[in-house]
Amino acid sequence: MKSTRGRLVHISSLAAFDRRTAAGARSLSGWRVRGLDLRDRAEVLARCRLAGATFLGCTFAEGGAARAETAGALVLPAIPDVPVDPYRADLYAPRELYDAPAYPDSLDARAYAWAQESDDDAALLAQALHDHAVDGALERALGGWRRTRSVVGVMGGHAQQRGDAAYAEAARLGRGLGASHLVATGGGPGAMEAANLGAWLSGRGSDELDAALVDLARVPAYRPSIGAWADAAFAVRERFPDGGASLGIPTWHYGHEPPNVFATAIAKYFRNATREAILLEVCDGGIVFLPGAAGTVQEVFQDACENYYADESALAPMVLVGRTYWTETLPAWPLLHALARERTMEEHVHLVDTAEEAAELLGAVPAAR
Repeated sequence: MKSTRGRLVHISSLAAFDRRTAAGARSLSGWRVRGLDLRDRAEVLARCRLAGATFLGCTFAEGGAARAETAGALVLPAIPDVPVDPYRADLYAPRELYDAPAYPDSLDARAYAWAQESDDDAALLAQALHDHAVDGALERALGGWRRTRSVVGVMGGHAQQRGDAAYAEAARLGRGLGASHLVATGGGPGAMEAANLGAWLSGRGSDELDAALVDLARVPAYRPSIGAWADAAFAVRERFPDGGASLGIPTWHYGHEPPNVFATAIAKYFRNATREAILLEVCDGGIVFLPGAAGTVQEVFQDACENYYADESALAPMVLVGRTYWTETLPAWPLLHALARERTMEEHVHLVDTAEEAAELLGAVPAAR
């Protein structure tokens, strides 16, 4: 349950429901009751005013759902044969997605397989409801985080392997940013995993990050075994517990890119277009763009479009890392720089050589050594 003294009350356990009603709640207006078996609560519901309440995927005693609707409640029934909860109240935790010893049996794999195989109206509705619920969960989580820190994004390719110099650089970037910001990534492997790893270890010394990098390099990639790749990461989390918070925003659109387990909160979407827009939108403290391929280039110019039309008070820094990469290998910088010229966004667009320079530009507090 998300406790609140406002107009919305999010309830996802019978214990929370019973506690509130026992404390004297008689009007359920503004309640969002998710996934509860209320068949034994018929008498309690009969004593309450239900107008304005929402029941999402709940089970009622015979006739209970119809009575709730007649009383003015919104009742959305459970959708059968759906591996995810389309009405979920919270972001995902890594162990929730990797909930089975073998990856093909996990929630993450089952959700992807279901999304690929199911294209009827019920399945599409469930996916839309799920993504809407994740939106709400993310908004609530950001409301808490932003009381103390801004959100800084780290974008980059999924192809960097553990053990690569580029992977280590992204991890050090995440460690530096994580000491003073909430790090957000696309939630996948490669540079994304590295940045979330760095944020996890932002309260520890550089020698401990080095040790973690050595451990992870023993399983450099998620091919041929996603399970072994994830297990190595969970082992690092156990070796270095109580890590720093960070956000991952992956998608089931890319089934070949499993979510990394170093993001402490995961907003996973079915629709990639929604995920891409949200990922860029939440980064109010700026975005660092590490070398990547088409996806990263898309993110560069999607973010540039937001800054191009943004109000001056809403501009967020863009920092491209790798002068040669962004001017020669994939020359996005000349176009970006030309687009920004003589506009307010020009002073917020940067090209640097190293991740350390990027961290300094975004006001990162040096991590503990």
